[in-house]
Amino acid sequence: MGALALLWPSLLLPLLTVLFGQPPGTLAQTQVCSVKETVFTVKENTVPGPLVNISVPDGLHVTLGPSSTPYAFRIEGKELFLNVTPDYEENSLLQAEVECKRGDAVVAQLMVFVAVEDINDNAPKFSFAFEEFNVSEDTKVNTIVIPETQLKATDADKNDILVYTLQEVTPNASKFFSLESVNYPALKLDQTLDYLKNQNMTFMLLARDTWEENVEPSHTATATLVLHVLPADLRTPWFLPCSFTDGYVCIQAQYSAVVPTGHKLPSPLIMSPGPIYAVDGDQAINQPIMYSILAGNTDGTFIINTHDGNLTMAKSIPSPMKFTLLIRADQKDMARYSVTQAIVEARSVTGNPLQFSQSLYYGTVVLGSEAGTAVKDKTFPSEILRIQAQYPGFPDLNSAVTYRVTNSSEFMMNKDIILTAVPMEEARTIRVEVEASNTVTKDTATTVVEIQVSERELPSTGAGEQGDGQRFSTVDMAVLGGVLGALLLLALICLVILVHKHYRHRLACCSGKASEPQPSGYDNLTFLPDHKAKWSPTPNRKPEPSPKLAQPPLRPPSPMSSSPTPPSSTPPSPQLKASGSPKTVQAGDSPSAVRSILTKERRPEGEGGYKAVWFGKDIGAEADVVVLNEPTADVDSASASGSEGSDDDDPDQKKSFRFGADADNTYI
Repeated sequence: MGALALLWPSLLLPLLTVLFGQPPGTLAQTQVCSVKETVFTVKENTVPGPLVNISVPDGLHVTLGPSSTPYAFRIEGKELFLNVTPDYEENSLLQAEVECKRGDAVVAQLMVFVAVEDINDNAPKFSFAFEEFNVSEDTKVNTIVIPETQLKATDADKNDILVYTLQEVTPNASKFFSLESVNYPALKLDQTLDYLKNQNMTFMLLARDTWEENVEPSHTATATLVLHVLPADLRTPWFLPCSFTDGYVCIQAQYSAVVPTGHKLPSPLIMSPGPIYAVDGDQAINQPIMYSILAGNTDGTFIINTHDGNLTMAKSIPSPMKFTLLIRADQKDMARYSVTQAIVEARSVTGNPLQFSQSLYYGTVVLGSEAGTAVKDKTFPSEILRIQAQYPGFPDLNSAVTYRVTNSSEFMMNKDIILTAVPMEEARTIRVEVEASNTVTKDTATTVVEIQVSERELPSTGAGEQGDGQRFSTVDMAVLGGVLGALLLLALICLVILVHKHYRHRLACCSGKASEPQPSGYDNLTFLPDHKAKWSPTPNRKPEPSPKLAQPPLRPPSPMSSSPTPPSSTPPSPQLKASGSPKTVQAGDSPSAVRSILTKERRPEGEGGYKAVWFGKDIGAEADVVVLNEPTADVDSASASGSEGSDDDDPDQKKSFRFGADADNTYI
């Protein structure tokens, strides 16, 4: 554009010669008035000012003629001035007609031309600053989504060539869209769209009037583009739950159910992993779904609800069999559909009776409660007590169970919750019988609920049933644990006294000799914390002292030690060790080598087993104290050997002392 402006003077001079027949200067000289130059080149935006002096003889004067560019020039005295700031885009050539006059008569005419040289003084402009466009999700790759005519910018500098750049505002948006070229701002699609992943994408469109960014002068313009991805019907219905493999395909669920033979269930089947349910895979479109059974419905046994997919029984099934139903889900517009399986197995109820989870429940209600108050769980008083009877393996039958109180008018059932029917005005304990009936099979089951009407709400202890069903609070457990700990400490003191009394001469003679370490694998778990010791159940028989003992019988422990009690909460006592070199019982040793002289202590119920204390048959023998944890001898061999060497021991008692690897009792 600048080169063309520079050629104006050389092109203009021949043109003027043709028009006037001779060079302009010659014409001016012959007609008396003259100027040194008649063609000038100025850059646009040049500040107005004097242009050229006019030579005017005496008696003559000059004025601007009618063919002059309006307002572009003025004459002051004998000097021609440029009167406006030149603008190439408005007028690229200015002309001044100078008339040389004597009086009012024109003696001569001079033409002065000003060629305006173009410079880059205008920035490009977009027709919009912010624009939104919609693009369908199923648009094909390489499609022009916005034409060039809607995105191009304009530049007042007529010779400028604009360069376009597309910058992403939304991360990774440039993977999907690009410009056709740097000089052609049509927007095209480069990658398949996914409505579920990208619903809106924003770009900044830049236009520059120079090829390079760092040149001067250089101007830019910007506009914001927002592209909205519109959903398309690309996905089939999805049965839920399902696992996604990509945004279009979902590995859908297969459903299953178990129904009883010989009965028609009145309610929809309880399916696993959930009810039959499908949704339009195109969530933004969300077409309603219609359900149907394609195949597998032998004898029309099942009916599916067209609108919600619930599967019900049309008739009972006489014998055990399996149905593999093909379930179809159609979009309401019938454009797309999916198919899945629903496997229904008919089984006999025989051997699976209706039963309560507990034969005895414990509830509580606060004294003074009004009628209609729900009975709370005694174990967890903050929770409502629920009484439920079920058929193992038949969830559909469980929904057909009803409940009623059979022996009391003071309570009533609301489904599986017990409510008071009258105000509770007396603190007492009431035993209520609850009957469960199945409306399909007509089976019944009963249970008992022990309801305590207390003056205040019981604290939640979390304690379970103990022994004969009695429940203990945390305080009761702590007190009982303290008593048992004291008794255990007393028993250990007595044991130390007895050992010292009968073996002090051996302890004295061996006081200078270090005791050998106890063999590994025979640690005394009797004194470990209760949660670390394991106990195998054995018959609850009290031991009898052996009549063959040479020493006086020991005093039996307190009767409390043999009663079923909760585990002690007291810290474990130090482990008792006998001095000297103990001899452990091996698999080949005779059981007559050991004899029970101390009572066995029954472990708390739920943990089972005994703690039994044993001493050697011969008090003077080298092996004084034997500590056994898990002897490796076989159970049967140990029991048989014991019967040979101990004719006065109770045979049943011997069976309780197991020496197999599965036994986990502790013996001293």
